[in-house]
Amino acid sequence: MLSRLFTRRRPEPIQAELPEGRRIYAIGDIHGRLDLLEQLLALIEQDDAARGRARTGLIFLGDLVDRGPDSAGVVERVRRLCVERPDTRCLSGNHEEIFLGAHEGNGELVRLLLRAGGFETLLSYGLGADEIEQANIAELAEMIERAVPAEHVVFLRSLDDYLLEGDYLFVHAGIRPGVAVEQQSPRDLRWIRQPFLDFAGNHGKLVVHGHTITDDVVQRDNRIGIDTGAYRTGRLTALGLEGRDRWFLDTAADRPEAVD
Repeated sequence: MLSRLFTRRRPEPIQAELPEGRRIYAIGDIHGRLDLLEQLLALIEQDDAARGRARTGLIFLGDLVDRGPDSAGVVERVRRLCVERPDTRCLSGNHEEIFLGAHEGNGELVRLLLRAGGFETLLSYGLGADEIEQANIAELAEMIERAVPAEHVVFLRSLDDYLLEGDYLFVHAGIRPGVAVEQQSPRDLRWIRQPFLDFAGNHGKLVVHGHTITDDVVQRDNRIGIDTGAYRTGRLTALGLEGRDRWFLDTAADRPEAVD
């Protein structure tokens, strides 16, 4: 009896592209670093102008808040960008989920907020260190509700769970393999690591995400991760896309890094 030997083929990489005339800059996790955001926006403006005319959009991948010193400033900057530049969109990250839950008075999320870098966020909204440390959870929830401007809450509640552009899918954390995009759980989109990170198969779209910090940009056949840990490394990264071209800009580099 003859037996057949089968070998598992590696999935073909996704040949992702954007429609003609479209240009996108996707921006990784900012985490309260308004200083780095301003630097990166200046780099994007220069790069965009040098590349010629296109329909250029910005996509923020979420986690605007926590850990860094000026979450309030970041939220306001991105909120105004979305008003002044309508082709600017922003995803909700897990830290926005925690922050909104704390603002709504969820005691467990108030505790989680403090463990996840929210102390700095509350300072940026004008609360004092002593009053934060001395308040109990119920008191702190009331303080958060009073301190955060209503327009910030409305903006953060309006953020998208995912965005599609051409052959690209933009999410904060990742997706659950084998599940259609429209059926993905918001929790997975904001929190997932495994099995997404190790999955080598085809998602149908090339997934662009943040959430998981790496020393450098991660490029796989089925995903691109651009969270380079801005709040502690000083490196905030953007992915530029046009046609089939991809390149990277970051606050620690002097010029864009092209990708073949």
